[in-house]
Amino acid sequence: MQAVLKMANKGKNIVHKRLIRSYITSVISISLVLVLMAAAAVFAVNAGGLARWFKENMAVSVMLKQSTSEKEGRALAEDLAGRPYVKESRFISKEEGAEEMKSLLGDDFLSVFNSSPIPISIDLKLNGDYITKDSLDWVKARLLENRHVEEVVYQETLVERLNTNLRSISLVLGVVILLLLVISFALINNTVRLNLYARRFTIYTMSLVGAKRSFIARPFLKQAVVQGAVAGLIAAGILYGLIRYLSSDSELLNMILDMRLVWAVLAGTVVLGILICVISTLLVVNRVAFSSKDDLYY
Repeated sequence: MQAVLKMANKGKNIVHKRLIRSYITSVISISLVLVLMAAAAVFAVNAGGLARWFKENMAVSVMLKQSTSEKEGRALAEDLAGRPYVKESRFISKEEGAEEMKSLLGDDFLSVFNSSPIPISIDLKLNGDYITKDSLDWVKARLLENRHVEEVVYQETLVERLNTNLRSISLVLGVVILLLLVISFALINNTVRLNLYARRFTIYTMSLVGAKRSFIARPFLKQAVVQGAVAGLIAAGILYGLIRYLSSDSELLNMILDMRLVWAVLAGTVVLGILICVISTLLVVNRVAFSSKDDLYY
C-alpha cells in the first residue's frame, strides 16, 4: 500500500513539475510576442514625433540684399524668431557664410572675386505644421514682403518627397501592426491551447457531471488573467529597459519619444496580454467542454 502511495505521489510531483515548466514556458513565449507587438506600437504612436523632427530640421534660407547691414540683419532674425511659423532663427554673417562655402568648395573659391559675393542670410527652421507646399508658399510670400529680403530658398522637391514618404510609412506601419496583432493572437492562442491540452480530460469530466460552463471556465480564466498580467509586465519591463538603454546614448530618440505615449503603450501591453489569454482560454475551454470523448485524443 505504501509503495502504491509513493508511486501516486511521485506521479503527482512529475505532473506538477511539468505543469510548472509548461506555465513558465507559456509566460515566456507570450512575453516575447508582446514585446514585438509593443515595440511596433511604440514606434507607431511616436511616428508623428519622428515626422515632425524631420520637418523641423529642414532649413529655409532667407538671402538678404547686399545693401543690408549686419545690424539690420540681426534685427530681422530676432523679429522672425517671434513669428508663429518659425521654430528657430539663425543669423549668418558674411564671414560665417564664407567659411561655410570654403568647407564645401575649397579655400580658393573666393580668389576669382574682387569682393565677397556671400550675402548676409538667415537660416530658418519652421514649425512642422508649416512644412507643406501651400504653407511654404505662404511663408515665402510673407518673407519676400520685407524690403531687406532678396530671395527665399528651400528644396521644394524634398518637401514633396518627405510628405509623400511619411504618408507611405504611416500606411505600411499600420498594415504591419495589424499583421502583428493577428500573428500575436495566433501565437498566444496556440500557447494557451497547448498549456490547457494536458487538462482536457479534467474539463471533459467536469462537463459530464453537469458542471456549468461558467463554473468550468472560472479557474482557468483566473489563471489566464494572472498569466497574461505576468507576461504583459515582463514584456513591458523588457521594452522599457530597452528604451531607457537606447535613449541614454541617443539625443534624437529623447527628442522623438513622448514618454506619456510610451507609458500608455506599456499599460496597453499588460491589458492586451490579459485579454488575449482570457479570450484564448475561453475558446479552448468551450471547445473541449463540448467535444466528444473520441475528439479529446486528437
